[in-house]
Amino acid sequence: MSEQNSAPETSAVNTQGAVDLSGLAEQAQQSQQPQSQGSAQGSDSWVLAVQPQQLQQVVQLSAQVPVLVLIHGEDATSQQFSSTLGEAVDAQGGRLVLATIDAAASPEIAQQADQLPVVTAFLGGQPIAEFDATKAPVEQLPQVVSQILQLATQNGISGTVPPQSRKAGAENAEGEEPELPPLHKKAQDALEAGDYDAAIAAYEQAIKEKPDDSEAKLGLAQVQLIKRTQDLDLAAARQAAADNPDDVQAQLRVADADVLGGHVEDAFARLIRFIQGHFGDDRETARKHLVELFGIVGDQDPRVAAARKKLATALF
Repeated sequence: MSEQNSAPETSAVNTQGAVDLSGLAEQAQQSQQPQSQGSAQGSDSWVLAVQPQQLQQVVQLSAQVPVLVLIHGEDATSQQFSSTLGEAVDAQGGRLVLATIDAAASPEIAQQADQLPVVTAFLGGQPIAEFDATKAPVEQLPQVVSQILQLATQNGISGTVPPQSRKAGAENAEGEEPELPPLHKKAQDALEAGDYDAAIAAYEQAIKEKPDDSEAKLGLAQVQLIKRTQDLDLAAARQAAADNPDDVQAQLRVADADVLGGHVEDAFARLIRFIQGHFGDDRETARKHLVELFGIVGDQDPRVAAARKKLATALF
């Protein structure tokens, strides 16, 4: 899709703070077909309770799917609103995520809300809508979810993500989920602390010890992407790429920012155009980088399949 039709974006890519990639790391190994609540995996959920300091990591998921952030109270209206919205989200089987914040436990967040419950929707890292119980009554929440999904599709965000939690009682019924391998856990802890270098080192060690560790390879690529773009001035990067179309590094920087911002097709198209018009080392650099971005987005994503065909045509 063209950049003109993309979701709004700021002049800089803000990736400061902890980023939880454990859910995304499973994406390459799981089907991306939506699952209804009545499926065999009905205990899976895409609703997760978060603390304010975890918001940044959750919003990162909006590069793949819409993310709804709900601030709720303990009153009956909030509880019914939260329950109904959660059911509507889970019914979509991973096409969007709902993060909930308890206002009682996070008064500094609650003070920013005029009325509870209130929801902010994010696409590509940017807030695109806000609604509360007065603007979206409980019975209308499934329709609101559908409208947000339509808007996401129009902006090129139509992926799915693995379950982010388990519904109450699911663990007791089916057993505890396996713990992360030690080095994966070390990488996650480093991410939560905002230490990208330590996370990279942990993933690299995991790959050294187990060369076929696909989750560590994906996690490493994702963290490296975030680190590369954390201080990027997007407006300046775009201008530099436009002014220097033969500068492969300038093109890679914008492609990275586009993937992180949810403009996946723009990123793929940019690098394929470069590959078509260039040869030698720069072409190979762009090709390798594009293949890495394919892995980050996920081979099951239809945008990756389409881009792979275009890449093959550009190469041969």
